[in-house]
Amino acid sequence: MALVVICGQPCSGKSLAAVCLAKALKESDSKLTTRIIDEASFHLDRNQSYANMPAEKNLRGVLRSEVDRSVSRDSIIIVDSLNSIKGYRYELWCLARAAGIRYCVLFCDVQETQCRKWNEQRREKEEGAYDDAIFEDLVRRFERPDKRNRWDSPLFELRPSEDGIEKCSAAILDAVSYLTKTVDSKTRDVRILQPTIATQNTRFSEANSLYELDRATQEVINVIVEAQSQAVGGPLNVISLGQDLPTLSTSRSVGLPELRRLRRTFIKLTGQTSLSGRPPPSDADSAKRMFVDYLNRELGTA
Repeated sequence: MALVVICGQPCSGKSLAAVCLAKALKESDSKLTTRIIDEASFHLDRNQSYANMPAEKNLRGVLRSEVDRSVSRDSIIIVDSLNSIKGYRYELWCLARAAGIRYCVLFCDVQETQCRKWNEQRREKEEGAYDDAIFEDLVRRFERPDKRNRWDSPLFELRPSEDGIEKCSAAILDAVSYLTKTVDSKTRDVRILQPTIATQNTRFSEANSLYELDRATQEVINVIVEAQSQAVGGPLNVISLGQDLPTLSTSRSVGLPELRRLRRTFIKLTGQTSLSGRPPPSDADSAKRMFVDYLNRELGTA
């Protein structure tokens, strides 16, 4: 349904904004499931996660992977983290586009001096503050969202230090309206991202389909070669490949080099078709049936 990226300086009220947005969504007429993904979900310490670039990169990878697994057309996912690097926000936008869902950014716009003050208050209350060196580094590297960028649009801006953060805050209400509005032919102000060939290719390569396709087609070839080697009195006209699978019909023996060539072509064609048409087979039996059907067509005209 939607992916919401919470963005802001450290200690700018992002987590409170995420909670308020989630509550406002649950109280709306929408029946959609709402989930917050944040560092706390994985029991990650904020200072350790931002102590150096490898640790920070690992944190972003963990969050991105969880978002990729969670986005769907039946739920609203809220990513509560710094999300301070525009390249990372672009990666999240790509995940939303690949899933074919809505996307928006909720920005907590707070001055650095106020963020620094709130960080000090957290330290005094022992609520999990940033170390000074880490805080200053994060502030320095923060890349402010720009609504002119497609990965920062639509952009809803909160000003916690001026107006506070409530379920009824104007930016939160605007975000709820955008996320829950019914889309029809007359709707003009809601964008549902559409998958492209590039994003579909990414999701296909990350799935298990390619592995299943490779393994299943090799098993079919092994059965064909074994059956032909045991044939007596000439080539087999019909080769049984297993229960619930079609038989292979051929009027001649098919050598291993030719079978390998046909297998490579089939895998290539299946990958190309998945980019613009039906998805590739996700289980071994489906892959075997498709491959045998392909062999029957090719060898029947040979």
